[in-house]
Amino acid sequence: MTGRSEDPNSLQDEVFTRVFDAHWAALRHHIEGAVADDDEVTEIVSAVFLEAWTRLDVARPMGRVWLFRVADRELRARSGRTASRRAVLDAVHHGMAGTTEEPGAADRPAEELPDRDSVLRALGVLTARQRRIIMLAYWDGLTEGEISELMRYPRRGVRTMLRRAEKRMRDALGLEGASEREG
Repeated sequence: MTGRSEDPNSLQDEVFTRVFDAHWAALRHHIEGAVADDDEVTEIVSAVFLEAWTRLDVARPMGRVWLFRVADRELRARSGRTASRRAVLDAVHHGMAGTTEEPGAADRPAEELPDRDSVLRALGVLTARQRRIIMLAYWDGLTEGEISELMRYPRRGVRTMLRRAEKRMRDALGLEGASEREG
């Protein structure tokens, strides 16, 4: 015996388990933003982790951005299926209005916060790229650097586009005093 484990895949199993444990919830949340059916969400998450398993390099395990890219590719392949707009709108509404994270927001009357239809109209004033960045920032909670890596777009460009999109959303929602997202 050489002192090595009997199972040559034990290191791969261990690394994959760490990747899975670290990113499963975020990946599922990301997919739930586009897919309403819970069974389909589970199926897509499984497909992404199957690909992660087959492509795993134990020296350089993949991160959240790589997993999101694979998920986005899988979602595009299933593009004919319906999206869960309400859950996405809730997340964006929550993020743009700062309903719980903004200091004093809990004391703000509910009637001062925009409703979902207003958020949907406000999202409509954004370009497709701005909407994507808003969703990645507020729905998935990605940092500007992660958005930059995922979209393969310069970080400075992501920062500028995010700030412009936030301003356009605040203006459309009448939230002039709302604070900007911390990045």
